[in-house]
Amino acid sequence: MVRSRISIDNLIAIVAAGGKVKTGIDVYNAKGVLLLEKDTLVSNVRTLEIIKSQGVRTLPLNPENYGGIWDKDGNYLKIDVDGVTASKEPFPKQENISQNSISKERLSRDSVSKEKLSRDRIKQSKIPAPSGEIEKRLKSIEEIKTAATDKFTLAKQQVKKTFDEIKKSGGEFDYTGVENHVSKLVSFLTISENPFSYLTKDIFTYDEFLYSHSVNVCAIGMAITNRFNMNFSSMVNKHIDASASHGDEFLHSRGNITGNITSGSYVCYLRDEIIDIATGFFLHDIGKVLIPEGVLNKKNQLTLMEFEMIKKHSYGLGVQILEKNGLKNTVLKNIVQLHHARLFDSEQHCYPESILPDEIPLSVKICKLADMYDAMTSRRCYREAFNPINVVTDIFRKYAKKDKMLQFILHAFVKSIGIYPNGSVIYLKNGQMAYVLESTGPLVLPFTDKQGNTLSATASSSIDLGDDNVANELKADSLRSIKTPLEVYELLPAWLKPQATP
Repeated sequence: MVRSRISIDNLIAIVAAGGKVKTGIDVYNAKGVLLLEKDTLVSNVRTLEIIKSQGVRTLPLNPENYGGIWDKDGNYLKIDVDGVTASKEPFPKQENISQNSISKERLSRDSVSKEKLSRDRIKQSKIPAPSGEIEKRLKSIEEIKTAATDKFTLAKQQVKKTFDEIKKSGGEFDYTGVENHVSKLVSFLTISENPFSYLTKDIFTYDEFLYSHSVNVCAIGMAITNRFNMNFSSMVNKHIDASASHGDEFLHSRGNITGNITSGSYVCYLRDEIIDIATGFFLHDIGKVLIPEGVLNKKNQLTLMEFEMIKKHSYGLGVQILEKNGLKNTVLKNIVQLHHARLFDSEQHCYPESILPDEIPLSVKICKLADMYDAMTSRRCYREAFNPINVVTDIFRKYAKKDKMLQFILHAFVKSIGIYPNGSVIYLKNGQMAYVLESTGPLVLPFTDKQGNTLSATASSSIDLGDDNVANELKADSLRSIKTPLEVYELLPAWLKPQATP
């Protein structure tokens, strides 16, 4: 039984102060999309902000299923009937247990009071208070990375399994397994808005790029899709509301009102459509499985014949694989077939050439931007990775002001990735280099002095560049050339240097 609800703004304030919350009940938005799983321990304000952006104003708490709120010291917070923090009750006995090992045993309600049941069944270890703003933010990022690493590993294993099946069979694979996995992945990506952006790119080896790329494009594409879906649907609903208002006045004047028009009635993509789109992102490069590795990973320039072979991975081999498996889903087919097509008339080196920009579905346009961004920010066998900041800028400049719908998608792309993506590095105007902790703002952490020497862990503090009070010398220097990811990695201090992901 749900014992209480609490304002999400109150929860944001509690988590911002170092607290944690676990609902004990799955949370969905009005469209039926799972926003928060009941067993997720939330310690990151960004998660709650994303849930709030989905229209959720209060969250339920179910103590009987281990739901509750804790302050920064690990004390359980009691909530009164109005959903306001009423008192602070430390647990009678603290246990050193992790989020994933919270006890699941069922206790008899007849043997204990409801109040004791809530306290005894929600056992959580005390969490050491962060020693500073930097440590607190880094710890929050580390928690996101831990969850993202598990999901990323499982997703990459699914891609590898699928591609291995295609190689062995000549094209057949278990589509139901892929669809089931993507469905679970979509829920995670909806909650966290591309949590994989916090994971370190593999900058030292070229192995398994195709597997990682498939997962990354799905994650980036879903972040763009979710934001586009929310923004575009909201804009259309505003026009619907305005038109309905004028229509009501017209009908009232003639005494002919028959019903009300519901605000927020338009949704661009429903959940089933989003699952199809995400599956398309996940399998967009499926045709490359049937291309010889020697061609895919060639370090020298491709011959004309080899380039024609590469091009057929989409409109040729990719479509053949779908047809061989009896997959007639047009959303899936369009993404696989057209993700290298032109988005504006004069765009060069695109294929198939016969497809006009107006014929490209929105989901395909989103996939193309996600595909380009991940490919350019990843190290390839024939070149180093490009700096994410430069890539975002280049993509924006290339596609800006081409057509209005593409502009909507481009806006969602920039907002999702951020002008300064998580984990990227920028120069400040005073000459320091800074690591981007959070693209919103952005929140950055200087890690060198003005001469380029690496700072110690205690010699710097984070800076919110979105703060109007930030000194001019501490603002981003957009005119200074950014180093490559490999050069940046060498300069990062050991305490900030990210670990390679699987």
